[in-house]
Amino acid sequence: MPEARGYAPLKNIKINDKYWNRYTGLVASKILPYQWEILNDNVKDAPPSRCLYNFKLVAGDIKGERKGMVFQDSDAAKWLEAVAYSLASHPDPDLEKKADSVIDLICRAQQKDGYLNTYYTLVEPENRWQNLCEGHELYCAGHFIEAAVAYYQSTGKRKLLDCLCRFADLIAEIFGPEENQIHGYPGHPEIELALVKLYRITGKKNYLNLAEYFINTRGSSPNYFLEEMKKPGFKHIFNEFINYDPVYSQSHIPLREQKTAEGHAVRAVYLYCAMADIAEMNDDKQLLEQCKILWQNITGKRMFITGSIGSSGMWERFTTDYDLPNDSNYSETCASIGLFFFGFRMAEITHESSYIDVCERALYNTIRAGISMRGDRYFYVNPLEVWPAICMDKTSRAHVKAVRQKWFDVACCPTNIARTLASLGRYIYTLVDSGLFVNLFIQNEAEIPINGDKVKIKLETDYPKTGKIKLRISGIHKPLNLHLRIPIFAKNTRILFNGKISEKAVPGKYFSLCCEEPENNVEMNFNIVPEFVYANPLVRANCGKSALIRGPEVYCLEECDNGENLASVYIDTSKNVEVEWKENLMEGTSVLHCRGFKLNSDTDNSVCIEPPE
Repeated sequence: MPEARGYAPLKNIKINDKYWNRYTGLVASKILPYQWEILNDNVKDAPPSRCLYNFKLVAGDIKGERKGMVFQDSDAAKWLEAVAYSLASHPDPDLEKKADSVIDLICRAQQKDGYLNTYYTLVEPENRWQNLCEGHELYCAGHFIEAAVAYYQSTGKRKLLDCLCRFADLIAEIFGPEENQIHGYPGHPEIELALVKLYRITGKKNYLNLAEYFINTRGSSPNYFLEEMKKPGFKHIFNEFINYDPVYSQSHIPLREQKTAEGHAVRAVYLYCAMADIAEMNDDKQLLEQCKILWQNITGKRMFITGSIGSSGMWERFTTDYDLPNDSNYSETCASIGLFFFGFRMAEITHESSYIDVCERALYNTIRAGISMRGDRYFYVNPLEVWPAICMDKTSRAHVKAVRQKWFDVACCPTNIARTLASLGRYIYTLVDSGLFVNLFIQNEAEIPINGDKVKIKLETDYPKTGKIKLRISGIHKPLNLHLRIPIFAKNTRILFNGKISEKAVPGKYFSLCCEEPENNVEMNFNIVPEFVYANPLVRANCGKSALIRGPEVYCLEECDNGENLASVYIDTSKNVEVEWKENLMEGTSVLHCRGFKLNSDTDNSVCIEPPE
């Protein structure tokens, strides 16, 4: 049986970070309870979920008609996964009782042969597996598998895991290369990465084999989805899939031949996560190289400065290199979460910190912006420029919302944010052999089993207010290789290791130390300064424009303190930017003051803008 992926056990990491507490601290107290009410359709004026209602229909608890999207089941799965992570770090008997009740409901809705899907059980029972392109059966199964694995790891309870193993066994019988099997693959990738997780925890090789089959057969000729649509009686679930283009689902050519990130952005990065997993498990260097090529295409030519991806609202997709519009882009929250997952996998495999630089940018900007500081409002799409008056229905910007929403008819993002925030602690450190990699600077205390030792770690920081990080590492009886990430933006990094100044660290790399004492102290300090950055001139939307960043955060202008018509503001990038820490703003944040001017729409004269005294 393979070793578990190199994350520190979530239950052994206690985050106590002023910056992140305002989000992670809401998971158990606000986010999950609010989403529980949503899933039970108890929030006034919010789009109804109907998620648990549909399971009650299948279980025979109530009578009625199934409602909601074909993939509605997945909302319950991601909520359960978030609950599992939350219980690992914050035990809550009441929350666990609610989760157990949902698990009981799901298990009662499972069919005798192991099948689990409310849409096809209630609406089209005769059409199981007949519309892989649009039906989302495998997508929903993947999210439930992830939830089952997480819940077992957190609580030790097997009920959901056993339920999903039965379903996975059925899927492994249905799909594969044999003559009596379906030779297809998911329209919406997700189950591939979930099957790898299930293999890691059960050791059943057929799960890994199926994930590998889905990856290797995708995009083969003739295209499975196009052939599927030719079958007698086939009907579309979504009208926009008429005249289907396989580029949408990354199935236009085999994955090992794809050089650019194409199609639906969320589907793409979930798929790339599974590619990275399988490359690692099988030591498949060619597949890993393919992951690197796709990562470079995304981050070098198809990603916004905020770590968001998906240039077009039509098909929620990648378009072409350097097409990065600021006011009509999609930049779905789920897409940045998927990119975050993909990047961390690549960092763990390659030990290259540049992947974490991108993950951190996505985390501190698009992912964090996807939820309010109250924990009950959400952004689905995240454009870089919003003009509220033109966020109108029946326009090219109909997908843009000027304020966060209570919920959505398609509600993948809120529960995705919940599971990401609830599991944030696992990304601070990664473990490889006898080494410990420090990826994210989030204040915490942890006890991590490494090389036979129970290593205690205390990380103290006020990052990103400053670049001061202190690490106390104790409980070492065998040498421990410590790898500190030096962010790409770090200036004048200074590292003090057990009282001695270490050699110069290089931004964008890991800095390695060997801890041999029972107790070791590391102090790292780097400057975080505001910087103006500029896009490649091929990004037509940004010619003549600059962005202002400080550390992992990308800053924006807002009307509340700069007045209306922000497009009329010009900043003098030759002048210094002043940093002011405001303790009472957003529970503590740095505000940047710039010099420049603003065009006056009445007189066409400019008005000078100066920072405060």
